[in-house]
Amino acid sequence: MKKVLEARAVRKTFEEGTQRVEVLRGVSLDVSRGEIVSLEGPSGSGKTTLLSIMGCILTPSAGEIHIGGERISGNERALRDARRKSIGFVFQQFNLFPALTARENILYALGIKGHKGAKGEVEADRVLDAVGLSDRKHFLPRDLSGGQKQRVAIARALAGSPDVLLADEPTANLDSVVGVQILDLFRDLARSENKGLIIVTHDPKVRRVADRVTGIADGLILPEAHAA
Repeated sequence: MKKVLEARAVRKTFEEGTQRVEVLRGVSLDVSRGEIVSLEGPSGSGKTTLLSIMGCILTPSAGEIHIGGERISGNERALRDARRKSIGFVFQQFNLFPALTARENILYALGIKGHKGAKGEVEADRVLDAVGLSDRKHFLPRDLSGGQKQRVAIARALAGSPDVLLADEPTANLDSVVGVQILDLFRDLARSENKGLIIVTHDPKVRRVADRVTGIADGLILPEAHAA
């Protein structure tokens, strides 16, 4: 499979007063199209920092990020374009605008990515259909269940056809039954839309849909386990 996103020997150090805290210590991780990687580790292990760097939100202190085989770290314009076009995020807290309907939340994200007017409306309807929410597109977040809110968040991440989806604890606020449904949806979308998907998680159920399980502790990648 073709690697679509790669972190190579990434280091990240934060300054806290007179102290330097090294959160990542030479981490390498990649994901290919159609592949699901589960990134597991305890709180403070560096997994969310790594996800933020791979998503071009944080800048590494050292190391490189490659998308589609091209280095983008160190190039602010390339990083900005990657955030808009190549990466889709799914957050633990959904991060939906409460005053906007499901469809309007997606249209807003599409507008930032440059998809406006009729083109944006067609794309919003497409991704809502992909997550099974066509009949809820005019609902406000307050009128949606937790699982439905997460489906909207996934649809928003899919909008504009990014190459990679990055999900940070996407089942943490869902009950076990709905969590399994969301994981099954992730698996189906990664295959049908040919997306690379990295899921940062504490949830062992993620292993049932993952192609690869990677552990991280104290800023270092652990020897890989096999997906269940």
